Amino acid sequence: MRHSTTPSAEVREFSPARLDGPTVLAGFVGAGLVGPLAVGHIVSSMGFSEFACMRSRHIPPAAVFLRGHLQHPFRLYAHEASNTCAIVCEITLPVEGIHDIVSATFEWLSSRGASELVVLDGIAGDSHDGRAYYAAERDTHHADAVPGISMISRGYIAGISGGLLDECLLHDVRGSALLVRANSEAADPAAAATLVNAVNSLHGTSVDASPLLKDAGAIEDTYSELSRRYARHRGEARGMYM
Repeated sequence: MRHSTTPSAEVREFSPARLDGPTVLAGFVGAGLVGPLAVGHIVSSMGFSEFACMRSRHIPPAAVFLRGHLQHPFRLYAHEASNTCAIVCEITLPVEGIHDIVSATFEWLSSRGASELVVLDGIAGDSHDGRAYYAAERDTHHADAVPGISMISRGYIAGISGGLLDECLLHDVRGSALLVRANSEAADPAAAATLVNAVNSLHGTSVDASPLLKDAGAIEDTYSELSRRYARHRGEARGMYM
C-alpha cells in the first residue's frame, strides 16, 4: 500500500538565505486579506527573495497564480540586507491542521534564531478607521508614542496568528501584532496600506504604501475569490476581537 510522503508540516528551503536572528513579518488570510496584502507589498517593494515554502498535508492542494506566475500558497522570503524574513500565506488553513503548522513554523523560526515575530492581521469591521493597533509582550518600539498607532488594552487573536504569538510567549522571541479594522467581505487595500505605514514607523522601513491605494480596484478583483473563501471559512477557524 502506498502512503503519502507529504509531511504533517515542514518548512522546505529550496534556496540559501543568510539570516541570523531575523525579524519576521507574517501575513495570513484574515479580514480584508490585509496580512498577505501588506506583507506581500513590503516583499515586492524591498526586493525580498523567495527561499522556502511550507509543505503540509493540512494545506489544501492548491497553487497560486499572481500576475501570471505560479507560486506556493504558503511562502517564505528573505531580505538579507535588513536581516528580515517574511511569511505570506494566501490560503485558508483548516483548524485541525493549525497546531502542526504552528509547530513546524516555530521550529523553523527557532532554528534561525528569530529575534522578533510581527503578525500583521485584520479585525473584521464595517469599515477601516485609518488607525493601526498594536499589542506586544513588551513595547520595545514605543508604539504608544507613534501617531496613528494605538495600543490594544484587551483582545483575542485565534488561528495561526494567535498560535504563533502564544509560542513567542513560551520562547525567547519578541512577539507582537499590528492589527487594523478591515472589510470582512472583500480585500481591503486601504487597511493594508495602514499596516505598511505602521511597519515603517516601528521598524524603520520606508516602503511606499500608495500603490495599494492607487491599485485598489485591481487588487479587490484579483483577490475576490480568496475573499469569498475567507468569508465562508472565518466562522470555523478564526476569531479575533479588540
